[in-house]
Amino acid sequence: MKAEIIAVGSELLTPFRLDTNSLFLTSELNQVGLRVAHKSVVGDTPDEMRSSFEHALERADVIVSSGGLGPTDDDRTRQTVADLLGRKLYRDEEVLRSIHERFRRFGRAMPEINERQAMVIEGATVLKNPRGTAPGLWLEARGHIIVLLPGVPQELRALMEIEVKPRLLKLGIPERLYTRELRISGIFESDVEQRVSSLYAQYPDTETTILAAPTGIQLHPRLWSDNPAKAEATLDELVKRMSLALGEHLVSTRGESLEQVVAQLLTENRATIAVAESCTGGLLAERLTSLAGSSAYFVGGVVCYSNELKTSMVGVPAELIESKGAVSSEVALALAAGIRKRTGATLGLGVTGIAGPSGATPEKPVGLVHISIADEHGPRETPIQLPGDRERIRQFSAQRALNLVRRYYLFPTLGRA
Repeated sequence: MKAEIIAVGSELLTPFRLDTNSLFLTSELNQVGLRVAHKSVVGDTPDEMRSSFEHALERADVIVSSGGLGPTDDDRTRQTVADLLGRKLYRDEEVLRSIHERFRRFGRAMPEINERQAMVIEGATVLKNPRGTAPGLWLEARGHIIVLLPGVPQELRALMEIEVKPRLLKLGIPERLYTRELRISGIFESDVEQRVSSLYAQYPDTETTILAAPTGIQLHPRLWSDNPAKAEATLDELVKRMSLALGEHLVSTRGESLEQVVAQLLTENRATIAVAESCTGGLLAERLTSLAGSSAYFVGGVVCYSNELKTSMVGVPAELIESKGAVSSEVALALAAGIRKRTGATLGLGVTGIAGPSGATPEKPVGLVHISIADEHGPRETPIQLPGDRERIRQFSAQRALNLVRRYYLFPTLGRA
């Protein structure tokens, strides 16, 4: 069965608001066996909205919309769908009472304008909204299911989980979507594709998507099937072959982020870590502390942009910076060793580089980054040349630094980021 998602709201057609609801709805619909074939974003104009719903009725079994159920003049989803189906709107007194009661609970009188949220399409099932005033609506028409949900994310999510998903499960759709998520670091998207494309081509029933970001490459092999055991076995086999092809660049096969993997390795080895960052400006510390319980392994860090702070806070000799430059192998080594010594951490990480767009020289171009890791045996350093603008270089640098920690424990003889 096919599904279509319609996100209603003129604000979603501006650069100021993202449609995040569709991502959540796609995941939820996939879990009950519905393949999302189309998504659309449409403004509040009735003619455009009507056109979107008309086209959806031509190609989807289930249509789920978000937005346009509020109390203002531009909330037109109910009226548009009612007109399209040739049905009337009526005021549901029970819904109206529940809206009044919600306002009373918060010590407020209900504005008259909110009465329009009690208008229900003839023949619709009201889906009670536990987190807001706009109820959802479930309609069955022309052999299709139409679900109208509010656009506020927390309201939509609650309605989807409590009201919509159980109803969809009763449809008894035999197929389900089975997925895996591989995380890769240290190589670029084209390298990943070259290593694995011939493998997933041998599994025509599967689909594999490659997603690239500064925080690493993701591989998403997936399979629609009504045979769970066969689907899991097929994906396990494909993932095993992909893992061999990706080698030391494979971070995880179950979707764990690089910082999760690093946290696990530090915990297993009863190790602690401290960072001295220049070009990454705190991004490395932010990622290391993004997980609950990070205080068990993260000691602390210093964002030492100026040469003076590199010396006073981390202990990098001023004459070393003067002779070699702040962006150099020698300074990166001194940053890692210095922060380890001053904090008493098991490992020290040092990052220095030229994120651009200014500050480069012919010998030290934009994107040149030096990353160093230090343990009780001393520091080791890896220079890399990264592509992209300032933000991407900073993100890539933090990713490579974290990956160096992973490789330190899993592949200690490789010595590369």
